[in-house]
Amino acid sequence: MKLNLTADEVLTTTRSVRKRLDFDKPVERSVVEECLHIALQAPTGSNSQGWQFVIVEDAAKKKALADIYKANFSIYAKNPRSAQYEDGDLRAEQRDKITESATYLTENFHRVPLMLVPCITGRLDNASVFMGASAWGSILPAVWSFMLALRERGIGSAWTTIHLIGEGEKQAAEVLGIPYDTVSQAGLFPIAYTQGTDFKVAKRLPLDTVMHWDTWGSR
Repeated sequence: MKLNLTADEVLTTTRSVRKRLDFDKPVERSVVEECLHIALQAPTGSNSQGWQFVIVEDAAKKKALADIYKANFSIYAKNPRSAQYEDGDLRAEQRDKITESATYLTENFHRVPLMLVPCITGRLDNASVFMGASAWGSILPAVWSFMLALRERGIGSAWTTIHLIGEGEKQAAEVLGIPYDTVSQAGLFPIAYTQGTDFKVAKRLPLDTVMHWDTWGSR
C-alpha cells in the first residue's frame, strides 16, 4: 500500500525511525525489491554501478549484527561529545531525545524484520578525498532513494554507521560473507513498517546559517 505522498512530502518527512518501528509485522520481500529497483535509478559515478545490497532476514545473522552494533555503541556512547553547542542551540536541545532514541534502537536492533547493509566495490580506508567522495557518492544517493521509497510504502528505517567502528565492519563481513578486502560497507539499516505514518518536518538550523553565496560566509 502506498501513501500517495507528493515528492516534497516524501523528501521532507522521511525521518530516521527508531522508536516507532513495528517489530512484529513482517516486511514482504517483494516490497523491498520494489524499493531497490527504484534505488538503482540513483546517480552513480561514471555509471560504474559498483553497488551491492545485502538484505538480512535470518534471525541468527540479525542477532550477530545487532551484537556488533551494541558493542560499538557502548564505546561510542562513552566518548566525549565532539560538538559542543551553545545554550539555546537547537541541536543541544534535541541531543537527549536523539540519544534516548538511538539507545532504544540499540537495545532492539535484533528485533527488526529485516536489515540492509549497502556496499560499494573497493576499499576506502586510505582513499583520497576525490576517490572517497566519488565512491560514497555512488552508493549513498541510492540508499537515500531506497529510504524514500520505503517511506512512501509506510516502512521506516534509520541511517546508522556505528557497526563500522574498529573491527566491526570486518566482523559483519564475516557474518554475511562480504569480501572485506574488496568491498566497503556503507552502514546498517533497520527495515520495518512504522507505527503510524504521520511523520512531520524536522526542526533544522535556519537556512541562512548554512548557506553561502559565491564566498564562504557570504549570505
